[in-house]
Amino acid sequence: MDGSDGAAVPPPLAAELEGAEDLILHCDSTFSRSCNQMVFDGGDRTDAVSNSPAGARSSPKKLPAPVSNIQIEILRLEDEFRHILVSRASNFEINSLVDLGSLSLNRSRSGDRMQELSDADGEDESFQRQRSEGSSSNHATSYRSTSSIREIDLLPPDAVNKLRNIADRLIAAGYDRECFQVYGGVRKSVVELCFNHLGIEKLSICDVQRLEWDTLESKIRRWIRAARACFRIIFASERRLCDRIFDGLSGDDTPFVESVKGAAIQLLSFAEAISIGRRSPEKLFKVLDLHDALTDLLPDIAIIFQSRALESINTQVVEIIARLAESVRGILSEFESAILREPSKIPVRGGTIHPLSRYVMNYISLISDYKQTLTQLINSRPPAANLLLGNNSGGVLPDMELPEPVNQSPFASHLIWIIYILQFNIENKAQVYKDASLTHLFLTNNLHYIVQKIKGSTELNEVIGDEYPRKLTAKFRQLATSYERTTWMKVLYCLRDEGLHVGGSLSSSVSKSSLRERFKAFNAAFEEVHRTQSIWSVPDSQLREELRISILEKLLPAYRSFLGRFRHHIESGRHPEMYIKYSTDDLEIALADLFEGCPPPLLGRRKSH
Repeated sequence: MDGSDGAAVPPPLAAELEGAEDLILHCDSTFSRSCNQMVFDGGDRTDAVSNSPAGARSSPKKLPAPVSNIQIEILRLEDEFRHILVSRASNFEINSLVDLGSLSLNRSRSGDRMQELSDADGEDESFQRQRSEGSSSNHATSYRSTSSIREIDLLPPDAVNKLRNIADRLIAAGYDRECFQVYGGVRKSVVELCFNHLGIEKLSICDVQRLEWDTLESKIRRWIRAARACFRIIFASERRLCDRIFDGLSGDDTPFVESVKGAAIQLLSFAEAISIGRRSPEKLFKVLDLHDALTDLLPDIAIIFQSRALESINTQVVEIIARLAESVRGILSEFESAILREPSKIPVRGGTIHPLSRYVMNYISLISDYKQTLTQLINSRPPAANLLLGNNSGGVLPDMELPEPVNQSPFASHLIWIIYILQFNIENKAQVYKDASLTHLFLTNNLHYIVQKIKGSTELNEVIGDEYPRKLTAKFRQLATSYERTTWMKVLYCLRDEGLHVGGSLSSSVSKSSLRERFKAFNAAFEEVHRTQSIWSVPDSQLREELRISILEKLLPAYRSFLGRFRHHIESGRHPEMYIKYSTDDLEIALADLFEGCPPPLLGRRKSH
């Protein structure tokens, strides 16, 4: 084969050029027939190349005429390849696809309840309509479901066929690298556009770690939603499109790598930043959500990024999951230490439930919602109870032993340990009350609250079991009895017969002066209890009522009996109302004021006559 300038072309090169010319000419005739009014159909091919988009490809070097013509044909094919990729892309709204049931976790979460959607059930009408219409319209989105992955047609079938035809010619002519670059450049831009629609920001690891937690928490929630969309829709669909165009033509995954690897790395950098960030108790639940989301996505990621060129993505995800698991264990340990070290010594008003009790019990109630994950992640038991001695600053250990860890998971042991050290801390805080009765009431309130929180959570109750709550129940009932004894024994002591009889014998006459003093002492003691303990607080209505009934059952019979024996001695003298100030009904009405947490009305205005 001779060059146009008459120079001889070496035989090997001549054979190659002749084969390439045949290939390009065949491609040219095929495309002239199959692509109606393609952007480069007709006209002078040299002009078409010179008018192609700037930067699409550097101008070919001066070559012998046959070589230059081949270069021009290759350029034209590349530009047609790019044109089809850009102009024939299917229109779809990524945000409308994100809430598909397949994007949800397979587990339920407190505050973020997701329901698993099977491939066959639960599809809404729009989804069914889009699926049925997908084959009849070039721009309608069609779906193909494999497990939790939802693939969409990014290009209509006829465009895919034309792209594969062009790719076949370019790769056969040795222009595979150029073909992959064109493909990767266009599809990478589409993926970036989807990222923008999903709110995925380009943040470095340092940027993420500098964010305030409130801001970061909302970003984690958004990231989980976006990650499900990216791996299960966007990346899966890009994989499908790439396979349909290049399957059997490319020996590796270069086109797909060019399209999505950078985006996948960018997406995962956020989760990586969280996994190595500072550990603090408030982060536990979002770290668990992140861990569960990635764990749930891992099988899909393994399917989509299965080639050797992309195994680093799989490896990175596995490593992030492992670091998130370690972060969970570290946060739980930090939480336990924080409870033990909580330094507040300011008594809560009225002996009510301490904020620490509320915080800790609400925290572990939420923890128990993640019992499936945490049972797998927590693989060691908490430290022995005697370690408290090393952290104790003069406090007294609670009078309760930790249950033996028989048939108990390490996670269950940690929850019991958390409650144990909470009890330890509450016992120490109770010592700040100068009134022993208030100390007992404070402990009764808090231990009762702990038991009720355990019983009120099915998940927490299942994890902890029945033994430990039974011991706590026995403990708070013992404390309630101690409260009654400390408070009301001195009131009931005023109603004893001893010291009222002249000569000391019960059969002797009654000393009216002693009796008057006894009634005055009772009135004063009862009024003091009523005045002080009405502003004490028992928030739980059932416990409050149980305490009142228990007090009534002890006080009213004793007072009624005392009145029955000695009333006539007072009423026969002067000003009996100064000594017998209350009837049994008055006392019963007054006891209803106890533990309400507010100043009581004056007792004199509550008397019944």
